[in-house]
Amino acid sequence: MPRVNWSGPAGGVIARIVRSTLTKFRRDERGAIAILFGLMAVVMMMFIGAAIDMSKWLSARTDTLNAVDAAVLAGARSLQTNPGQPEAAIAAAQSFYAANTRGRLQVEDTITFVTANDDTSVKAQGSAEIKTPFLGFAGIDKMPLVKVSEGEFAEAVVSVGGNSETNLELSLMLDVTGSMKGTKIADLKEAAKDLIEIVVWEDQSVYSSRVALVPFSEAVRIDSNWGAEIASNGPKTVTVGSGKGKTTFYLDEQCFVERKGTEALTDAAPNGQDKIPRFYDTDGACLPSQASIIPLSSDKVMLKEEIDGYVASGTTAGHIGTAWAWYMLSPNWEQRVPVESKPASYSMLTELNSRGMPKLRKIAVLMTDGEYNTQYCDNGVSTSYVSCTLPNGNAAAQAKKLCTNMKAKGIDVYTVGFALGGNATAIDTLKSCASNPGQFYEAENGEQLKQSFRDIALKISDLYLSK
Repeated sequence: MPRVNWSGPAGGVIARIVRSTLTKFRRDERGAIAILFGLMAVVMMMFIGAAIDMSKWLSARTDTLNAVDAAVLAGARSLQTNPGQPEAAIAAAQSFYAANTRGRLQVEDTITFVTANDDTSVKAQGSAEIKTPFLGFAGIDKMPLVKVSEGEFAEAVVSVGGNSETNLELSLMLDVTGSMKGTKIADLKEAAKDLIEIVVWEDQSVYSSRVALVPFSEAVRIDSNWGAEIASNGPKTVTVGSGKGKTTFYLDEQCFVERKGTEALTDAAPNGQDKIPRFYDTDGACLPSQASIIPLSSDKVMLKEEIDGYVASGTTAGHIGTAWAWYMLSPNWEQRVPVESKPASYSMLTELNSRGMPKLRKIAVLMTDGEYNTQYCDNGVSTSYVSCTLPNGNAAAQAKKLCTNMKAKGIDVYTVGFALGGNATAIDTLKSCASNPGQFYEAENGEQLKQSFRDIALKISDLYLSK
C-alpha cells in the first residue's frame, strides 16, 4: 500500500474529510445532549413545582392546626366562664378559628366545632384541603391539610389536673337537714355527683384529685373507727332542768358538735383538751348512718354511692359543717384520718409546676339551704333545747370566722345557697365565706343548683389539648 504524503495535496484532502466527518459527529452529539437537557429541565421543573406545592401545603397545614388549637381552647374557656351555654362556646371557637385563618392560603375548608363529654370539652370536625396545581400533572389535584381519620384535630379538655400537672383536694360540705327533704335532697344528690364526675379524673398515678364529703345537719357523723382518736370523753347522759322540766340527753358516740377552747375556730389537730365534743340528744341519735363524713378519696363510685344514701333530717349547724370541711383539707389532721386520705402540706399551694401553676389546690365548697340556727352550750346540748351563754358566739359568726381563717391558709372557698328565699342572714354568711363575690352562688331550683356545682367544677379546672 503506498504511503500517503500528508503534507501533499492528497493528505490535505483526507485531512479535510476527516475533520468534516468529526465535525458532523460532534454536531450529532450536541443534539443528543440537548434532548437530554430538555428532558431533565422538565423533570426539574416538576420537582420545583412539587416543592412549591408542598411548601404551600405545609404552611396552610401549620396555620390550620394552630388555628384549630386556639379555637378549641377559646371554646373550652367559654365553657368555664359561661357554663350551661354550649352555643356560646361553639361561637367563640368559630370566631377564633376565622380570625386565625384570615391570612392563610386559599383552601377548601369545612371545619366546624362542637362540644363533647357532656359539655366539658370542645373539639373540631370537618376537613380542609389545598389545591396542588403542579402535582396535578402527577394526578394529585389537592391534598388534605389534616387527616380526620387519624384524629389529628385537637380537643380542648376542661381538666382539674391530670395533664395540668396539679393535684386537687376538694372538700364538699352538703346540707342534709330536715328542710332538704323531698325533691331538694334529690336535686342535691344529682348536683354533687355531677361535680365529682368532672373533678375526679381517671388516671391518678401522677397527679391526684380527691374529694371529701361533709354532710351536716345539727352535727356531723363519723361511722369509721378513725373518729375515736378525735373525740373527747364525756358522760353517757346530760340532765338539764329539774322536776317536770327535767330533760335527759343521751350521748351519740359517732356524732360531733362544735369545738371549745382556744382552738375552737382553727384547724389545730384534736389533742388532749382540744378534742372534739360528742353529740347529745333526747334520742341519742343525730344524722342517719347513711350521711357520714368521708375523708379525701378518688374513688368516684364510692363517693357517689355515699351521696345516693343521704337522708334529710335535723336542724342547721352550718358552722360545724364548715369546720369539718376545713379539717378534711388540713395537713394538721394527717395523723387523724386514714393514710390514703392525708391532706398535703399547705406549702405545696405556693410551689409551682413546669407550667407556672400551683402544684396543689385546696378547695372548699360550702352548700346550705338556710340560715345557720343551731349552736351548743358548754355541756354539749343544743340551744334548740336549752338557753345558755354561747362560748363561741352564734353559728353564723363562728362560720364567718372559720372561713376567714381557712382562706388565710390558702384554701379557695366557694359557697352555694339553695332556695334561700331571700334570707338575708344566710346570704350574708355565704357571701362572707366565699373567697370573692363571684364564688357565691344562689340557686332557686334543682337545675340552677346543678348548674352552680358544674360552674364551680369548670372554674377550678384548667385546660389542656388532647389529640
